[in-house]
Amino acid sequence: MALYSEKVMDHFRNPRNVGVIEDADGVGEVGNAKCGDIMKIYLKIEKDVISDVKFETFGCGSAIASSSMATELIKGKPLSEALELTNKAVAEALDGLPAYKMHCSVLAEEAIKRAILDYYQKHDLPYNEAVFADVLHEEE
Repeated sequence: MALYSEKVMDHFRNPRNVGVIEDADGVGEVGNAKCGDIMKIYLKIEKDVISDVKFETFGCGSAIASSSMATELIKGKPLSEALELTNKAVAEALDGLPAYKMHCSVLAEEAIKRAILDYYQKHDLPYNEAVFADVLHEEE
């Protein structure tokens, strides 16, 4: 059996939504010191919907594939729906990741949450702190 699915390999070789949004409404950056992966997600938001999303990832193939798939899954979605995206959903959409690479999908989920939180904070919008508890805890 192959170590990586065809979808992982496709999103690694041909990542979608790579780049920077210069005037992003929200930016989320996360990293994993153990493996060295760093992920940055940029969001453009119009009427509470993600109209554009880009990413920059420094890391392994699984990190790049997870970033690419995560951006595909949230593009065009309302913020409330994007906030429901889990690392498991990212991994499932990639037809699975090896257990020791699941942290890459966790980074994608966290980067999206941080970008949405950044948007709420920049625009002084109310938000449910419980939804962001995991990323707010990391900032302390």
